[in-house]
Parts: sequence; structure tokens; C-alpha cells
Amino acid sequence: MNRSQRKLLADEELLHRRALSMAIHQTQLSQRFDGSMSRRVGSTSTRKHRTLSDPFSNGKQVPDFSSESLTVKKFVLVHGEGFGAWCWYKIVASLEESGLSPITVDLTGSGFNMTDTNTVSTLEDYSKPLIEYLENLPQEDKVILVGHSTGGASISYALERFPEKISKAIFVCATMVSNGQRPFDVFSQELGSAEKFMKESQFLIYGNGKDEPPTGFMFEKQHMKGLYFNQSPNKDIALAMMSMRPVPLGPMMEKVTLTAERYGKGRRFYVQTLDDLALSPDVQEKLVRENSPEGVYKIKGSDHSPFFSKPQSLHKILLEIAQIP
Repeated sequence: MNRSQRKLLADEELLHRRALSMAIHQTQLSQRFDGSMSRRVGSTSTRKHRTLSDPFSNGKQVPDFSSESLTVKKFVLVHGEGFGAWCWYKIVASLEESGLSPITVDLTGSGFNMTDTNTVSTLEDYSKPLIEYLENLPQEDKVILVGHSTGGASISYALERFPEKISKAIFVCATMVSNGQRPFDVFSQELGSAEKFMKESQFLIYGNGKDEPPTGFMFEKQHMKGLYFNQSPNKDIALAMMSMRPVPLGPMMEKVTLTAERYGKGRRFYVQTLDDLALSPDVQEKLVRENSPEGVYKIKGSDHSPFFSKPQSLHKILLEIAQIP
């Protein structure tokens, strides 16, 4: 291993330690506070620029490009079910070193947002931190939204609310639902029908008591590893196992209302993950056929968490989409 390769590994290890420190801090906060607390990670970082290696890539580097030529430089990264802003730590660093401005949000009851997940009953409640960010965005500004997994429902909801503020929406192995569809329906091949899941699943959480409808769910660690991280590095799996939180059930079961006049005018792109066990390539292909995004990209060797298993490949795709006029 030459000096340059050693430096890349050392830089990535340092970045991972910072993310792990954040996760430990999050665990301590969740034990100390009962109230609502939100924290955003991303654009205010002062870390030095660095290049992240992708141990599963073909060794090709991201092509040079001028960030000055982009009219929209701000990415808003939206996590999926159970995750938080912490999952984007490699992508945040890569985008920053490319001269772009990544923002990450913790959806309600996720990451550093200490809202009790059992109280989050609607997609509007769940997506509130993202919606508040867009509401406060200066009128002349636009952003590129990136949604992972069920975060796709949140960015679809945001696209319906604020089409004028969103330059592009990028769905990363995400629930790119149709009008009237539930985010959970996308996962029915793996988890069964919503009705069956609500009655029989062993992963359900009854926050209001066993006699009331379930309020959330959370997979066991071994189940999560198999579904989400079958290609991810062990240290990132360890970070996830420490940081994952229960998933509010209401937003997953809510039928999303999307109109041709607003959502339909948005520019949508889809990133498929070809070694995904949570959302199979066949299901992702079906989503693409039924919803017709402007562009489709595929990542070989990626599980359901490409920000861990293929960060360099995902970074390259995000840059390519950002440059599309």
C-alpha cells in the first residue's frame, strides 16, 4: 500500500470515528432527555477536504468538474426509516470537498430529534423538519433533494408542497410512490401486505398499549443486518446498530396525495442498488416503470445502504445529476 492509499484510509477512519462519536452522543442524549430535540449536521462543517476511497468500486476517481458552473449547489439529504442524518457522513464529506453544500435533516423521531416515535402518526408530522427547512429557504434559492428508502415519501411530499424550491429530486433505492400509494406498499414483496404486517409482525411496537393499534416497528439487529447491510463494511454496520431508532408506523401506512400540477412538474431521478435485499432490484425496476423518472442510474455491488457500501459511486452519480442542465 503506497503513501496516498494509506492517507485515504487514515482520513476515512478519522471521519468514521467522528460519526461514531456522534452516535454515542446521540445514545446518551436519548437516555437523558424526554423532550423534543432537533439537530442538523452538514453545511457548517469545518473539516479539511479529503477524498474518500470506495473499497467496492473499480478504482476510478470522480471526474473533475467546476462547482462554479452549477446554478444549484445545495443538497438536502433525507434519510430513510430508522436511520438519521448520521448515515450520510461519507457523502457529506465528499460533497463538501467537491465545493457543494450538503444539508442533512433528522426527520421527526429520528437521529438527534428526540420526539417519541410513538407520537408521530402522519407523513406531515414525520417530514416536519424538512418542510420547515424548505419554508425558511430564501425565495430565490433552490435545492437538490436526495431521499433514501422511505425518505422518498418525504421528498415526494416536499415536491408536492414546494415544487418551485426544488431543482431536482433524487430517489436512492427509495419509495418513489404513485398518487394514492402507501410507502409501505413498496416493501410488500419482502414484508407482506400492510394488513398482514399490522396483524402478525413480531417487530411491531404498541406505544399506546396492546389493546390499541401499533404505533411503530423495529427489526431485530440480525434482521436489519441482512436486509440493509449485506454489502456494507463492518464498522459502518456497527455504527448503524448503535444509531438505528424505531420507525413510526403511521407515515408508512398513509396514502400519499400527489398531483400532476405540482409533483408532476418536478425533475425526478432514480438510483437503483443492484444487491439490495430490502428493496429488490425487480421492485426498484417496477417503481421506475410506473413512475417514469427523468433519469435512472444503477450501482453494482450496493446493498440498501449505498452511502456505506458504495459511497464513491453514489457521490459520482449525485455530481452527474447536479450537472444536468
